[in-house]
Amino acid sequence: MMLIVFAVGLQAQEVSKNALGARLWSNNGFGGEISYQSILSKRNRLELDFGYRKIEYKDVKVTKLVGLYQWVWNVSGGFNWYAGVGAGIGSHNTPGDNSSNSNGMLILAAGDLGIEYLFDFPLQVSLDVRPEYVASKYNPNRSYTDIGLGIRYRF
Repeated sequence: MMLIVFAVGLQAQEVSKNALGARLWSNNGFGGEISYQSILSKRNRLELDFGYRKIEYKDVKVTKLVGLYQWVWNVSGGFNWYAGVGAGIGSHNTPGDNSSNSNGMLILAAGDLGIEYLFDFPLQVSLDVRPEYVASKYNPNRSYTDIGLGIRYRF
């Protein structure tokens, strides 16, 4: 009986339907996101990230929500790699500048390529590269590439 309970417990730890945590990244300023992942099938998932960034050289503050559809492949044991595509919306402003050009909405298209490790306990660590193509009235047609470190609790 104990062996069956232990085996079911191990099975539950390997397959987590959700993960919640943070993704920290840097490129033209440091930023962070609250990150949520939900399994759609054995090899696909949805990731939603809500984040904030301050672009250093322009003192621009950006808040955004990004949704990504990801494909996940197992490399070995707890190591996976993943790729994805998605889109997002957000807002930006420049403090101290009341110009209508410097405040407003933005839309973006994003890609995602990364690796992750799933520990035996419910923790996931990831490292990824996310290119984004951003369009806004303030800064039309601008692309960024972020390198991010994610830490998530799996449940």
